[in-house]
Amino acid sequence: MTRTRVTLLGSTGSIGTQGLDVISANAERFEVGALAGGSNVGLLAEQAVAHRAPLVAAATGSAEDLRAAVRSAADAAGVTGYDPEVLVGEDAATEVAGREADVVLNGITGAIGLRPTLAALRAGTTLALANKESLIIGGPLVRDLAGPDQVVPVDSEHSAIAQCLRGGRSSEVRRLVVTASGGPFRGRTREQLAEVTPQEALAHPNFAMGRVITTNSATLVNKGLEVIEAHLLFDIPFERIATVVHPQQQIHSMVEFHDGSTIAQMGPPRMLVPIALGLSWPERLPDVDEPCDWTQVQSWDFAPIDDVAFPAVELARQVGTAGGTYPAVYNAANEVAVDAFHDGALPFVGIVDTVAEVVGRHDGDDFDAHSLDGVLAADRWAREVAAAVVRG
Repeated sequence: MTRTRVTLLGSTGSIGTQGLDVISANAERFEVGALAGGSNVGLLAEQAVAHRAPLVAAATGSAEDLRAAVRSAADAAGVTGYDPEVLVGEDAATEVAGREADVVLNGITGAIGLRPTLAALRAGTTLALANKESLIIGGPLVRDLAGPDQVVPVDSEHSAIAQCLRGGRSSEVRRLVVTASGGPFRGRTREQLAEVTPQEALAHPNFAMGRVITTNSATLVNKGLEVIEAHLLFDIPFERIATVVHPQQQIHSMVEFHDGSTIAQMGPPRMLVPIALGLSWPERLPDVDEPCDWTQVQSWDFAPIDDVAFPAVELARQVGTAGGTYPAVYNAANEVAVDAFHDGALPFVGIVDTVAEVVGRHDGDDFDAHSLDGVLAADRWAREVAAAVVRG
């Protein structure tokens, strides 16, 4: 059987490393065609040697440094004769994404994932998309380029919805229900959130993620982004996309149908199944993760989001409904505000306050949402305005 050739973008991050675990466990089915990583060149080199990736790319450093790291990793592993092509630079991941592959798993975090997403779509490759920001900021661009079933969602919530939608026709869907853990500050008031520290914001109760995504989960900006993503992926209007706090995160999301039934996708609060499905969709790989243990006594809780303490989701609905480059502005302003919070320049509640102020100043007529230059110009504008807001 011909193996599926996979390109992994963000291979040294959480999604990328788990993607490689899935590939290793199913070596008869998958092979690594290319790896693109960030600043952790040592880990990238070890991954490249372990999987004999023919192409290796890094966002920073020099080509010679990357080659030296690969040689060192090969020597440590006792591997001889391995000499991959290397690419280095801010456009390296985009070039890698446009090369021949069966599946591109985009696990990059942030707006920098947009160009690689577009490159993979232009190449006609199946895109397993964990980089939600590229869809959110480049929604019209991505939707214009994507062919039928070319984009497979890897976010656990959207993977869950895609799985649930197989249980009925799209015309039978009443609404989507996106679940949220509520983050580490569930139940706190806005006043109580004012003194939150960066260390506390990074203590997610269920998932181990990078700084930006973990902070976004604490502010619920991540859930706001996911509501926009659900609209773009499944073409469901915002008034038919609900959110609910489910602290245990055993139910990853649900779909309600017009006959009154609800289908939920359940499993441990881990990313292995969504990643595996992203690589093998629509087939399921065996023994990817452990199922729920129904022999154990357990309780699952559900509650509405407190929009006063956590206004990010309602703001995202407004932004998504406005469309155009408003989602790009929301995302860019948030990335700047998150950095400012961790640098001590903003309080925790100031993150979403800053995003709201930047969104309020935005005029969607100033930028073309169907042009890459227009989207990136809106992104730059939002970052500059957000930085000015932070400075006061």
